[in-house]
Amino acid sequence: MVAVVVAIALGGVGVTLAGNDYRLRQEALSIPVSGGALEAVLTLPAEEPARGLVVVVHGDGPVGATHDGLYLPWFEAAADAGFATLTWSKPGVGGSGGDWLDQTMDDRADEVSAAIDWAQRQAAIPNDTIVLWGASQAGWVLPKAAVSRDDIDGIVAVGPAINWLRQGRYNLLAELDHDGATSREREQAIAVSDQTRTLLEQDADYDTYRAATDDPDPMDAGRWSFVSLNYTSDATDDLVAMADKNVPVLLMLGEHDRNVDVTETASTYQDLLGSDVSVEHFDATHSMARPAVEDSEALGLITGILWPRALFADDVLDTYREYLKSLR
Repeated sequence: MVAVVVAIALGGVGVTLAGNDYRLRQEALSIPVSGGALEAVLTLPAEEPARGLVVVVHGDGPVGATHDGLYLPWFEAAADAGFATLTWSKPGVGGSGGDWLDQTMDDRADEVSAAIDWAQRQAAIPNDTIVLWGASQAGWVLPKAAVSRDDIDGIVAVGPAINWLRQGRYNLLAELDHDGATSREREQAIAVSDQTRTLLEQDADYDTYRAATDDPDPMDAGRWSFVSLNYTSDATDDLVAMADKNVPVLLMLGEHDRNVDVTETASTYQDLLGSDVSVEHFDATHSMARPAVEDSEALGLITGILWPRALFADDVLDTYREYLKSLR
């Protein structure tokens, strides 16, 4: 069992909370890839041997292998279904070499494929069934990786978008609505967004961007480079190509997602993948969290410390577990 120990001042005694005790085992690994090694973690069922492998594809940002422990409930659900989970810190995060901000979505898909190839050469890592699990930005990586291989048995896509620019505009407007922005604030925010798009289309370098932008919170140089590399991303063509693979896809969408237009995502996946995709909607936010814990920093922090599984909306982890079981 893996326990995340939380020390609480109760008469000076440190208490290990039951909510942080997980039914799984973990091993630290290093995955050799072009340009260096990736700091990785392999999660295994607590007692029984695993029969398959889930490979994690992170969303945006400098994410570590376990996402600071937030992925542990996902790992546990997979372990309960008899699956190991392989995950790694993004390049430049923790002990991983490189810099994730230098990566295109094609680079990310190549990294996933290289990690799978390496895992298949390790006798201790099960690979009878291989499933890709990815969240958010991974929506532009999962189909690329699946199309490039013939050994992907399933895909779990959590809150993926279809088109980078449409996703950005949807997120902007949704956040403005959520924050109760005034008409003037909306106009200013949309003008800045349009200005940024124009600079991207003009292939502006960072100095040009900084000199021209009216954004009160401008991107740093690394982020500008990353966005410049990837802002034309669109999953449509890769999903069309993936349809020929007939890989069963579990699409998990939150009804309170302010990052992604889940209506567009659901209709696109259904139109392009047909019966290969199962679309599941949850009373959840983009991260599959309960809206209450995401909207309240204090409640989210307390829940994350005392009972991390309770961060997730009803049925999220159960649905994931049952999907993996169905792949037997």
